[in-house]
Amino acid sequence: MRSWGRIGAGEASRLASWRTSSCSPLSPCYATQARFLSGKPHGGQTTHRRGTAHGKGKSTPHAKGHHRSHEDSGTPAFDPNSRARVDFGKRYEGRYAMLRSVVLARFQRILEDFRQSPRSTAGLGVDELNKHAARFMDLLDNAFLLAEQNVTRQEKNPLFWNLRDAFITREVKGLHKEIQFAFQNFLVRQRHDKEIDAKQQEMVDFRFPHEWFPATRALQRTIHVHVGPTNSGKTYQAIKALENAKTGFYAGPLRLLATETYHRLIARGKKCALITGEEIQIPNDTDVYFKSCTVEMIPLNQQVDVCVIDEIQMLEDPVRGSAWATALLGVQAKEVHVCGEERAVNIVKELCASVGDECIVHRYERLSPLQTMPRSINGDYNQLQKGDAVVAFNRMTLHALKRNIESSTGRRCAIVYGSLPPEVRVQQAALFNDPDNDYDFIAASDAIGMGLNLEIRRVVMDSVTKFDGIQNRTLTIPEMKQIGGRAGRFRSSRNAAEASSTEVVNPPGLVTTMDASDIRFVHRAFQNAVPDIKRAGITAPMAVVERFASYYPPDTPLSFIMMRIKTLARTSPIYNFTVAQSFLDTADLIHDIPMAIGDKLAFCNMPVQMKAEGAESIIRALARAISTNSDGALLEIKEIPLEFLDIDYKRAMEQPTDYLWKLESLHVALSQYVWLSYRYTGIFTSQAMAIYAREKVGERLVEVLEDMNFTEADLTKFRRRSRKRAETALKKRSALVRQAGDQVDEDTVLTSDLFAPDSALSIHQQLAQ
Repeated sequence: MRSWGRIGAGEASRLASWRTSSCSPLSPCYATQARFLSGKPHGGQTTHRRGTAHGKGKSTPHAKGHHRSHEDSGTPAFDPNSRARVDFGKRYEGRYAMLRSVVLARFQRILEDFRQSPRSTAGLGVDELNKHAARFMDLLDNAFLLAEQNVTRQEKNPLFWNLRDAFITREVKGLHKEIQFAFQNFLVRQRHDKEIDAKQQEMVDFRFPHEWFPATRALQRTIHVHVGPTNSGKTYQAIKALENAKTGFYAGPLRLLATETYHRLIARGKKCALITGEEIQIPNDTDVYFKSCTVEMIPLNQQVDVCVIDEIQMLEDPVRGSAWATALLGVQAKEVHVCGEERAVNIVKELCASVGDECIVHRYERLSPLQTMPRSINGDYNQLQKGDAVVAFNRMTLHALKRNIESSTGRRCAIVYGSLPPEVRVQQAALFNDPDNDYDFIAASDAIGMGLNLEIRRVVMDSVTKFDGIQNRTLTIPEMKQIGGRAGRFRSSRNAAEASSTEVVNPPGLVTTMDASDIRFVHRAFQNAVPDIKRAGITAPMAVVERFASYYPPDTPLSFIMMRIKTLARTSPIYNFTVAQSFLDTADLIHDIPMAIGDKLAFCNMPVQMKAEGAESIIRALARAISTNSDGALLEIKEIPLEFLDIDYKRAMEQPTDYLWKLESLHVALSQYVWLSYRYTGIFTSQAMAIYAREKVGERLVEVLEDMNFTEADLTKFRRRSRKRAETALKKRSALVRQAGDQVDEDTVLTSDLFAPDSALSIHQQLAQ
């Protein structure tokens, strides 16, 4: 007799009756399944929705002449919604009661969406869809019953684990998508036989990703691991090795750093190319040159003497980590120098051992001590001193800081952030580093945490929260340490060429905050240790995705293909298969636009900001140009709002925030056009025009930001509102972790200690918010 754990007796009785009912599900034929996945309606077949009276919990009978699937014409129609209406109103018992209720409610909504949209039902038949739904709900029951019996590990209870993980990391929206994918995946498994499943599983055996690079495996490489705290000289030593080589690459996380290294190599008399997703500069007078790249752009088909991979700890990043793992495993360099944090040593050693590369670890100590100050400067700009860097996380705040600092102190403040034109960034950094002028301060983005060379005496954090593209959140402990550690910089690239690496000793670097409420976060961050990195991110190579997709109809959503691969993928304990959420969102947005799978894969890797004005229509317009191989001239893509540049400036500044938003959205669209122009040169032919227009937008953005009038009171209000939102987001996540399971994920661990323990809201309060 099956144990029902903590589930109520009434529910157990209903579950037992469903499992013994005569309504057995029918495996759909290939064509039916294809229509369901692709969203194509059945040729000539019409389905009618059976209405439900949600308020009364009753089903209306079939209309006269209603189509029913042949297979179930002799059995009563089964409506899983009837169960959903009954069970959603009741209070479950057990540890996962709330999660179970949310899953059931979301699945009810998914079924309702399927019935309302002919693209979703796709000729499946309402009764047939209901039968499949009922059987899927049985799987949900089993998953939660196992969880109540403490079977929650991914390998033992994958459905529950995936639902809980989606709920914790992406909240209700992510949970909704996970349930939808799980249901589609369930339908696929009804059709596939064991032989096909075995072939697919063999195809996505990713335990040995180093085998994807046979030319690299033929080399005997030496991996030099340079690790230590910030301001320890580790990157300096790695770059010196690159400068002394005849050929080589640099790969970093930011265009800012790639550009800086590019200029540094040129200053040393080296021929060098700059290769990023949005900018390529190749020397015209030689075929032999160094390459400074963002890590995604590192060449893997060329042998060189030395390669430097910066910020190696990024290989655990859930979005970009696979680029670091790919670079480390695949680059054809005799010597590979990786730079980063101590917590990356063990994972790099394991990766080297798995491929037989020699691994040499070089550890460095800070060249100057680092201290956190006992107090903030409490918003008093007159407490700023020469060499201070005020760090903020959006350009509006940075420009407001620059203006307020200059008006309060009577001294100049440089400004640096990622989207400034490269020549402006270089100029501003030089002004700050020069001790003989009146540029005593710099307002900088968190790019300084990634190694931008600035001679900083003290780091003043304007805020300890940032918007990460999804929500406001508190900086993680590694982020705070990395940014704060830039205080007391040993030297910039300017004087690195003029002095030996041992002759300068700087006074202590100092770290504080602008707001008194934030200083406690900094103190706690610098007192906490950070756990070692356990796994490196990997993703499926294009060839594997293309072959895997051949098992499905051509119109099968790419997002489903990628999630199916993720579900079946086998990885070793040192790897973690990842698919970026932005990739899946883009794939869903362009699903109905016919494109080759290779084109879709390339397109979905394009940087996107879905919240930008007109983002979805612009992305679809760019995809249509590729699909139809049509004229992709900039002026022909009407969705890109170039008219924003023609708005009268004085009138626009009556509502400066709205105007700023329009300009930022246009800047994103032009950057996407430029990104695609390097990959589809025959379609997006207006690259020079797009780059010129983007520069003009950048200039206008700076002008608007300079003219916007933000007082210190406005900045204080903004800081506190951001901190409140970040605290609420963490409380919500912590509450979800407690509700959805007993294992706290690492990201929560890295931030939860920064908050008081009595700060969590109830799960009901969080869901209400």
